[in-house]
Amino acid sequence: MFYDYTYIILVPALIISFWAQLKINSTFSKYSKINSINGYTGAQVARMLLDINGLYDVPVEVINGRLSDHYDPSRRVMRLSRDVFYGTSVASIGVAAHETGHAIQHKERYAPLTIRNSIVPIVNISSNLSWILFILGIILGFADLINLGIILFSAVVLFQLITLPVEFNASRRALQSLKSRAILYEEELNAAKAVLKAAAMTYVAAALVAISQLLRLIVISDRNRD
Repeated sequence: MFYDYTYIILVPALIISFWAQLKINSTFSKYSKINSINGYTGAQVARMLLDINGLYDVPVEVINGRLSDHYDPSRRVMRLSRDVFYGTSVASIGVAAHETGHAIQHKERYAPLTIRNSIVPIVNISSNLSWILFILGIILGFADLINLGIILFSAVVLFQLITLPVEFNASRRALQSLKSRAILYEEELNAAKAVLKAAAMTYVAAALVAISQLLRLIVISDRNRD
């Protein structure tokens, strides 16, 4: 089962995933070289948009790593990579505004985000346990273990699918805020949109990989029954 034809199911999704990662890296690097007219840093934009939306108690912290930016709903803190935190480029501002979009989603109890956050503990367990049960089921010939492994992995697929509207919505909020507050101007907005669109493709790719992996497990399961 480790070296068979079912791996071909993963190939298209893995190619898309590789392309998406190259795309976000190249797009971010390209627009990181273009400073915004207003000269705001990513941290300043994040703080500005958080305060406008009444999120005065959400701190903005700097963290290591490239494109490691995220909003932590459990601790209600925004963490920006150094390039974004200190950067004045349209890319840095776009990413900072996107993460602010997640904080606003959390405040407004945006349904897809609420659902995604609620299943995180399940996904953390099932992502590893699903493979253990599936492989044990194949080795021992227990169909119930195989099926349970597939069901648990389905939670991973569900998580990836729910992530898509969460990310798309955060980007829409970001671009609307940057435009309405005149933080970025027309050409700058187009550049920020390009960065966020490239970032969104990484989530689409992750969902495709998860779906392909689930299909592969089902094919292996059916073959094992035969």
